[in-house]
Amino acid sequence: MKKYMQTALLVGFIVLTTATFGFAQFSAGPESAFPFFHLGCLMIGGLIIVSLKRKYDKLYLSEAIGSFALYAILVALFTAPVVDAIKTMIA
Repeated sequence: MKKYMQTALLVGFIVLTTATFGFAQFSAGPESAFPFFHLGCLMIGGLIIVSLKRKYDKLYLSEAIGSFALYAILVALFTAPVVDAIKTMIA
């Protein structure tokens, strides 16, 4: 039962983080520039982390959540609105 609850919490966190990423990108730019590739990479990365959590019992819930959070930040850094913001800060 504990493994099932931890997996459910991890899936909930991944879904909420992915939805937040999608909403932020949708509101930050025009509809034609929505990063579908980045969203797909985020979904596939979430599926991989969930499968690793189910396969390895020694993987803590906090480690899985932390690794997905860092992955989401890394994916978000390479989207067009963030790159444009960094360009304006540097120039």
